[in-house]
Amino acid sequence: MNSPRNVIHLHDGDLPDDLDLGSIVAVDTETMGLNPHRDRLCLIQLSAGDGQAHLVQIKPRHLEGRGFDCPNLKKFFENPATTKLMHFARFDVAVIQYSFGITVSSVICTKIAARLVYTFTDRHGLAYLCRELLGVEMSKQQQSSDWGAPTLTEDQQRYAASDVLYLHALWAKLEAMLIREGRRDLAQSCYDFLPARAKLDLLGYDVSDIFAHRA
Repeated sequence: MNSPRNVIHLHDGDLPDDLDLGSIVAVDTETMGLNPHRDRLCLIQLSAGDGQAHLVQIKPRHLEGRGFDCPNLKKFFENPATTKLMHFARFDVAVIQYSFGITVSSVICTKIAARLVYTFTDRHGLAYLCRELLGVEMSKQQQSSDWGAPTLTEDQQRYAASDVLYLHALWAKLEAMLIREGRRDLAQSCYDFLPARAKLDLLGYDVSDIFAHRA
């Protein structure tokens, strides 16, 4: 199932107790849809940037009360000493905060970075950036598949893993551009605001922007 360079580990319901992923961890999520209030969280992908991807499958039986009972994942996402590296973190942070009832800390978003420095194009998707900056071709064939299925196919696992395996290398390229263009501090200010931005989205302010002018 895995290439010689990349290894995929599939976990049931939570991260192992003794797993140490380091100080900067790439993170992505798969859900049943794009509405966190309606569409449940199904999978969380993580990578330390070492060619290994850890996929945590979240099933309805892991629900406890109003949230998911995943203590190691909750501890990981709340830990300010661990940087969570995401692409379009606004969505992933909202899903995680809603599903676990927590506030995610220490987030970096490569999509925000790209939009701050890749201003000569309106294309800032992960596949495009990986191709342009890393020379990596990513398949999106499984993007709309059933992530709530009890058993994930090998193709689904490979697709899910690919969304985190290249984020460290992509961030290195984008951070260098942010520094070059004098926008690294501005990017950090955006990252620091992401947990609050996610809370606003969950409250319905994704449509009515509280920062927009109203006559």
